[in-house]
Amino acid sequence: MGGEAPGCERFAFCDPDGRRLDQTLTPLTDLLFAPDALPGGPKVVPVLVPLPAERPYSYRVPAGMTVVPGSIVQVPLGPRQVAGVVWDQPTDAVDPKKLKAITHVFDCPPLDATMRRFVDWVADYTLSPPGLVARMVLRAPVAFDPEPHVEGLRATGVLPPRMTPTRQRVLDVLAQSPEWTRSGLANASGVAVSVVDGLLKAGALEPVSLPPQPAVPEPDTAHGRAELTPGQQAAADRLIAPVEAGGFSVSLLEGVTGSGKTEVYFEAVARALEKGDQVLILLPEIALTQSFIDRFHARFGAEPAQWHSDVAPRMREKVWRQVAEGRVKVVAGARSALFLPFRSLGLVIVDEEHDPAYKQEDRTFYHARDMAVVRGREGGFPVILASATPSLESRVNARAGRYAHVPLGSRFADAALPDLSLVDLRRHPPARGRFLSPVLLTAIEETVARGEQALLFLNRRGYAPLTLCRACGHRFQCSQCSAWLVDHRLRGTLQCHHCGHAQHRPESCPACGTLDHLVACGPGVERIAEEMLETFPDARTILLSSDLPGGARRLRRELDAVADGEADIVIGTQLVAKGHHFPMMTLVGAVDADLGLSNGDPRAAERTFQLLHQVTGRAGRSGLASRGMIQTWSPEHPVMQALVAADPDRFYDREADERERAGLPPFGRLAAIIVSADTRRDAEAHGRELARAAPEDMGIEVLGPAEAPLALVRGRHRFRLLAQGGRRAPLQAFLRAMIAQAPRPRGSVHVQIDIDPQSFL
Repeated sequence: MGGEAPGCERFAFCDPDGRRLDQTLTPLTDLLFAPDALPGGPKVVPVLVPLPAERPYSYRVPAGMTVVPGSIVQVPLGPRQVAGVVWDQPTDAVDPKKLKAITHVFDCPPLDATMRRFVDWVADYTLSPPGLVARMVLRAPVAFDPEPHVEGLRATGVLPPRMTPTRQRVLDVLAQSPEWTRSGLANASGVAVSVVDGLLKAGALEPVSLPPQPAVPEPDTAHGRAELTPGQQAAADRLIAPVEAGGFSVSLLEGVTGSGKTEVYFEAVARALEKGDQVLILLPEIALTQSFIDRFHARFGAEPAQWHSDVAPRMREKVWRQVAEGRVKVVAGARSALFLPFRSLGLVIVDEEHDPAYKQEDRTFYHARDMAVVRGREGGFPVILASATPSLESRVNARAGRYAHVPLGSRFADAALPDLSLVDLRRHPPARGRFLSPVLLTAIEETVARGEQALLFLNRRGYAPLTLCRACGHRFQCSQCSAWLVDHRLRGTLQCHHCGHAQHRPESCPACGTLDHLVACGPGVERIAEEMLETFPDARTILLSSDLPGGARRLRRELDAVADGEADIVIGTQLVAKGHHFPMMTLVGAVDADLGLSNGDPRAAERTFQLLHQVTGRAGRSGLASRGMIQTWSPEHPVMQALVAADPDRFYDREADERERAGLPPFGRLAAIIVSADTRRDAEAHGRELARAAPEDMGIEVLGPAEAPLALVRGRHRFRLLAQGGRRAPLQAFLRAMIAQAPRPRGSVHVQIDIDPQSFL
């Protein structure tokens, strides 16, 4: 976020335009909601609805109804009834008799002042309608009402007239806990349900209404406490200290792959739980969740609640409600978990904080890492950022003293880092029609012969990124996007990865009709897997990719199989690059290491360094001698040299110098304005109108409009503008003024604003 950490003058106490938050976001006084707030007349309150509303709407409170700021209510909006939140700002000066009334107050804990300030801050910073930000909070409408009680059974203390061994087992369980559900008691006792029914008829049990079951058991901080090394313990103590002290702080936990970062920050989690606080742990991908859940269970004897798109709707509703009530103590989830209404949140951990998956680029554009820091500042609690390869923004904040820097310099049990080397493809090219150098093939053969595992990494899904006709040159392109169709040979389809369009792979060219002249150009992971099966037919080969059938559950099973040694050669995309522990993995080969460097993204070098560092770190984690081999056409590139030198400081220092000279984040501020329309002409015309409307006296330059690299997506033409200014530039005020001065979008024209963009497509 422009390199400013929450806690500095601009970021901690002011909104993005420099106005003090305690002046702009002052809650309404309690008098506004008191019964005698408006003597002789009905009360009027602002209600924020989860729609693209720029401000709350005013509603009348019926006589006898009580609401407070944060109350979740149901209100009429046109012909519909929608949920909303009573908000904090003056209402319109309208006769209450002309206003619609609130129709219902949900029996739900109100959103606290911290959460309401956070919603306003995110909306103000991202230039999003507050209603859309509130919508991310109100994601589980069924959970607004209390969970129904469960029919259960309770011991009466009466012994049955006839005792049997099975009945005795049930009574033994009841002696430890007198209340159970019918099926739960049978399972815990190891008896048939008919035995429980017999005890009910005999008077030993009686029906009782039980509170709803917890989403997850409560974690036990004393369970499975790990034996930390002196270095790990020192790091853990530094993370525990701000948890014990309370108050806002940010710590950057930086440790090489395999150094035990998770076990270290678990100690901070334990201390927060012992204080009675709730904890949120953010993870970048669903594929990482299960391995993390297993490690959490081993440490705390219970699983955390999960929050991501793969969780069933009923469980999501249960988790939302119990988080609001304070019954769920720990949540592990994707970026959207940041908007759960925690009752007493006391610690947020952002694992793999550098990961691009934390950036949301739909409706409300926000970066979960940065917003996690904001939420910690608003709530007055510590935030921990963890990574083996931190983002440059976090590194610079740590160097400037805004974040506490907590390093872990060695692997657990002193396991050696892999020996990294570059494979110069100019000197050792692959055979014709192949993609692996003979040098890497020899290393794979030796690794498999020793009974160890080899991982081949290529960050490209499918079989090939392009299919063309050798007879006429026709290339298969998406009809709705300016992108080639990716050949997915296992599915037999050509697919667009931007809009989802798919078609069967034809046998003849649709342009010239020639048979058997379609050729796949370039490699994807499916093609590398094919090469491995042909080269090493006796090896057990497994392909890991997020777009294969079976989804997250299949991925978890296959990742477990790899960890159990049931594969010799593993081919995978970036989902294998982080968070996994493969004990027998001793060789990692990066097939096309230059892939990420071939675009105009100013973060290309940083992302390539992080990705290659993470993926090569999968090797040798159990202490076996290991190697990482990086195939490249540019071995002299600074990223490649920094990797083989095992000198991340050299890379970060060089990257920081280049960014500072260019005025790029974290030393400057950027905002992307994406204009889209049904026609190219309309998109370009409105982009030019926006550029002409840009203020000239605020120290911010507007570049563009220029046609986006992805000029057509889902049938809409796209142009981009880029606003660039200094680190303290009033970017949000500048953009508001530009939007206000420009003509309103007409027809199909749509404008999106992305503060701190991560993607430049």
